[in-house]
Amino acid sequence: MTSVKEQLTFKLNGELEINRLGYGAMQLTGHGVFGDVADRENAKTVLQTAVSAGVNFIDTADAYGPHTNEVLIAEALHPYQNGLVIATKGGFERPGPNNWVPNGNPGFIAKNIEGSLERLKVDTIDLWQLHRIDPKVPVEETLAPVVDAVNAGKIKYVGLSEVGVEDIERVRKILPIVSVQNLYNLGERKWEDVLDYTIENDLAFIPWYPLASGPQSLESKIKSIAAKHNATTAQIALAWLLKRADNILLIPGTKSVSHLHENLKAAEIELSDEDFEALSA
Repeated sequence: MTSVKEQLTFKLNGELEINRLGYGAMQLTGHGVFGDVADRENAKTVLQTAVSAGVNFIDTADAYGPHTNEVLIAEALHPYQNGLVIATKGGFERPGPNNWVPNGNPGFIAKNIEGSLERLKVDTIDLWQLHRIDPKVPVEETLAPVVDAVNAGKIKYVGLSEVGVEDIERVRKILPIVSVQNLYNLGERKWEDVLDYTIENDLAFIPWYPLASGPQSLESKIKSIAAKHNATTAQIALAWLLKRADNILLIPGTKSVSHLHENLKAAEIELSDEDFEALSA
């Protein structure tokens, strides 16, 4: 198994080099991922600290706020540092807190893309991801404006979120896909087949909710391994993901600068094969 320390970057589409420990900005919003974050200055400091600490991959979405998260990122970080990759998503309506409604209508998707370009203050979105496939709309129709945006140079790369292997293969007939963002962590591995597919096809795999440390049955194992590495259980959860596959990009989120530094230190933890197998059982 590859040493984590030897493999802390991944090249998106074989071209764009990304540090595998990134930052997910979803928490920098109001309650229920709705409305603006309570302390904007602190939120901007967290984003600026992440970039100064070496993070060059930030994940956001049109739906976070909605819109407020992208505006905040631009306020905090624009003009963007060379090499900073900002990934956003579209395809969700937000009627209220904790309320997420897929909308694959092509007109809505086109509006999402144009809005993200404007809010992020960019001419080209580095990575645009379809937040969810809308079961009411054929994905070919949903992605028509995305194909147009790619051809117009408004989107560089395209990814998908919360999809199965069949979904990915269907979409790859329409346009190239470079990443998949699915729920995956130490305690939730239902997308194992999708992860394996992304490894085989050299696509980035971006697990959301990466900090979950698993079921209670794992608790004593994680605590003993964490103690051995002088680490927190969250750091062990991240280190396990880094070791699981070289194409995994992590986007742990936080509103705290100290917690941000703690998450980033997970890159320094090298689990032994024995540790990894104990946690994987």
